[in-house]
Amino acid sequence: MVVRFGYTGIRVRDLDESLRFYTQILGMEIIEPVQRTPSTDGRVVTLRSPGSSQRLELNWYAPDSRFGPPYVNGAELDHLAFECDDVDRLVKELESKGVPIRVRPREIGASEGWNEAFVEDPNGIWIELVPSGSGPPTG
Repeated sequence: MVVRFGYTGIRVRDLDESLRFYTQILGMEIIEPVQRTPSTDGRVVTLRSPGSSQRLELNWYAPDSRFGPPYVNGAELDHLAFECDDVDRLVKELESKGVPIRVRPREIGASEGWNEAFVEDPNGIWIELVPSGSGPPTG
């Protein structure tokens, strides 16, 4: 199975302030506008620098969301996203190898059309698995 790195998602304390920083100060462009993500009780926006293929996803979660535990320094990396041909099959393969599964396919966002899963790397970093070519979820 082919698995490709897709984008980086970081967790932000203030979405508007972070959006101003990355667009007005660093010159990034919005490629997916700010959208509510009811399944995670948050908001998300996707950016890219002109001429770059790398995407940055800014994620803000409500304080009581399971995706937004109390904010501490070092918790800014929200997740890394990898694209794959078959999310369900990859999750089964990873689970058989002892990889912790944090969110199973379609456990969140099914009503918004998402088919993604989250697993955890040995350092506790969440890895999002999305179908090839889907990019960051929109909700």
